[in-house]
Amino acid sequence: MIHFPNCKINLGLNILRKREDGFHDLATFFYPVGLNDVLEIIKDNTGSDVQFTCTGLPVAGNADENLCVKAYRLIKKDYPELPAVQMHLHKAIPMGAGLGGGSADGAFTLQLLNTKFQLGISEAQLAGYAAQLGSDCPFFIANKPCLAAGRGEILTPLPLNLSAYDIVLVHPGIHINTGKAFSQITPALPVKSIEQIIQQPIHTWKAELVNDFEQPVFTAHPEIAAIKSQLYQNNALYAAMSGSGSTVFGIFEKTTNPALHFPEHYFVKKLAL
Repeated sequence: MIHFPNCKINLGLNILRKREDGFHDLATFFYPVGLNDVLEIIKDNTGSDVQFTCTGLPVAGNADENLCVKAYRLIKKDYPELPAVQMHLHKAIPMGAGLGGGSADGAFTLQLLNTKFQLGISEAQLAGYAAQLGSDCPFFIANKPCLAAGRGEILTPLPLNLSAYDIVLVHPGIHINTGKAFSQITPALPVKSIEQIIQQPIHTWKAELVNDFEQPVFTAHPEIAAIKSQLYQNNALYAAMSGSGSTVFGIFEKTTNPALHFPEHYFVKKLAL
């Protein structure tokens, strides 16, 4: 059985307060985007665990640390009847890019195992498993536009349809130290909530919809700020960094054909929303 885990973008990201557990409460809006990995799982009659292989973009770390493998073992603990599997992941979503590709892979693994082996796990239970894998993972169980609170795991679906637009994703291949970026942000409540702003016409977002990570990341990496500037110079209706970066996206009218000129090693992808 094959699934196609998709990525997401963050429309706005506000760091509201630091919690007693050391994490931060945030507010953001997750929107699914059709840049996909490929995940295949088949039953393995010869083994007793999961055999994991990967192609496409290189994945750092060993297989035991991959969220797909962790997802299998998380389910296996509660469902010992889950058979051994062979799992193959083809990576097309850049990693460490603020697009949630790894989180999507883990969440889609949970769903695929549940469907393929008829485990009968509810969506709410799957979201609970996903939260154990990572803060972004529960979103990919719902996989529809959602306001996110807490660490990103408290989700409220909110209708937002951007299908009239195209999106350009630009990833410069820069790794952002998220912990360092957090340390340079002073948490604060925004003047206007993300929920209010995204329900306004998209042409108003440029002035009001803010990702708090941009200031420290752009200061440390001016080339990322330059991506946002170039997207606006090419008539993006809205451009921003996704998550803690380093991917920057631009939302364009479908009639716009942006003349973008980025270094050859940048990952650049135009997609319909």
